[in-house]
Order: sequence, then C-alpha cells, then structure tokens
Amino acid sequence: MHDPRQVAPPVVVLDWGEEVDPYVHVYVQLASDCRSSSTSKRTSSALLSAPRFHCSQLVLVSLHLIVEKQRRREMLGAKGGALPLASLNHISIVCRSVETSLDFYQNVLGFLPIRRPGSFKFDGAWLFNYGIGIHLLQSEDPEKMPRKREINPKDNHISFQCESLALVEKKLKEMVIPYIQNRVEEGGIYVDQLFFHDPDGFMIEICNCENLPVISLSGEPIMACKRVVSFTPQQQQQQQYLPQAIHVKEEPCA
Repeated sequence: MHDPRQVAPPVVVLDWGEEVDPYVHVYVQLASDCRSSSTSKRTSSALLSAPRFHCSQLVLVSLHLIVEKQRRREMLGAKGGALPLASLNHISIVCRSVETSLDFYQNVLGFLPIRRPGSFKFDGAWLFNYGIGIHLLQSEDPEKMPRKREINPKDNHISFQCESLALVEKKLKEMVIPYIQNRVEEGGIYVDQLFFHDPDGFMIEICNCENLPVISLSGEPIMACKRVVSFTPQQQQQQQYLPQAIHVKEEPCA
C-alpha cells in the first residue's frame, strides 16, 4: 500500500511539442539513480504523451530522439515515396574525344569550363551554364561507340530554351551543323523546335517550349527553382591561375 507519509520523488515532465511522428521511438539515457516510466507512443492524438522521470537525484537526462518514419520521409520524400530532390545538377556524357566535345559544348552551346576534381583517375572535363553542368567522360573504347547519323526527335536528348529560334537557326547554318525543324501545336499554342547532334550523336534540342504552360495532372503544385550564377575573378592559388570561379545561389522556389 501507498504510505501517505512517504515523500514522493520529484517528477520531471518533458514537453515534446505538438508535431511528433506517430511511430517515434524515444530512447532515454538516464543517470544510474534515475528510473523512467515507460514511454507511450501516440496512435491517434497529435501529441506524444510526455514521459515522466522519477529521480531521487536527477544528474543527467540525455534524450536521443530517433524518428524512424520522419527519417524515411527525408530519405524518400514526403509525397508518394519520391526522392527529396532539389534541382538538376549535371548531365554526364561519354564521348569519343573529350577535346572535340569540349569545343562543341563551349563554342556551340555556350557552356563554360570549370575546375574538375584532380582526384579522378580518368580523362574528362566539366562545364557549367544555364543552371546545369555538363560532365564529359572519355570513352575507354571510342571505336566501339555507336555512330548516329539520322536526326530523330524521338531519340534521347536534352533540351534548351532560347529567346530567338531564328537566331539559333542562323548560327547553326553558319557553323554548318545539320539540323531538322519541328513544330508542335496545342490549343492554339505553337512550340518550335530545332534538333541536331553533338559530335558523338547525342541529340540536342533548342526550343521555345516555355510557350506551353506546365499543367500538373496530379493536382500537386509544381516547383520551379532558378539558379543564379555569377562569375568573379579568382587570384592565383598554389601557383595555378584559375581565371574564374562560379558561385551559385538558389532563389526561392515559385
């Protein structure tokens, strides 16, 4: 029986706040002279019942919250199991000749070469512009790479938005780069496209695709993030002059 003359030990109540995952597991490391009542796990309420620690002398209470479901959400994304991605970082392209492809992506598409980690033990080059990177990888057996001559708009490709298709077409003619034209009509809206190959037959598209509105079929909002890139001169470092450094900052999604 409970002795009313016995003084009850102090009770420490920990407030967990409002939003706690329903499958949270709370691990409590207590000093040897502390004991804990069993922690409860929320099933329907928005609040996890606060565990109470009865300690004659509370020396240390170290709480390790392991929210398993929340961690899975962070790993797999909150919606539909999708990965929690932020933006496109780069596209890797295997090429017969890094030098030839480097010239194409610089002088035709306007990408800028950037420093590549020196720890790589294989040939390649990195470029950056328009908010994305192009990573060129030297093929280990260039002669076995397939050669594509037919320009097929339904082939795998990357697409770039432009402000003037007429100017792009004029430039392609000046550079003697074969291309084909295509037009898509949807509800009175026209999208014009130009297709051509890089030196290894990888398809490139230039278009005014932003004329066509992006409409979600699932009803979920579609986020569009813009990356603002600035170039600043960089001083000589370790006897190596790096002409430009690229600084990228993310604007808020709209």
